[in-house]
Amino acid sequence: MSIVYINIFLAFILSLLGMLIYRSHLISSLLCLEGMILSLFVIISVTILNNHLTLASMIPTVLLVFAACEAALGLSLLVMVSNTHGTDYVQNLNFLHC
Repeated sequence: MSIVYINIFLAFILSLLGMLIYRSHLISSLLCLEGMILSLFVIISVTILNNHLTLASMIPTVLLVFAACEAALGLSLLVMVSNTHGTDYVQNLNFLHC
């Protein structure tokens, strides 16, 4: 396995661990999700370029589109929670019923 794949896989694992550890802070969770998406994008792009898969070259673009939608949804959720609670620290998942 190449050193590039190992580094990107470690970046994905660190983002996943950060997501599991800091799940009560929404801004930290969003940053960890973006790190996971970015590492997946790099892994898919490098794999497609190394294997010369021209038919699959659209997959990283589709992944970036979904990442942009996820970021917009996450930021709108962050604004809603910070407006209702005054902070991004959420103890439970019942914050939508306020």
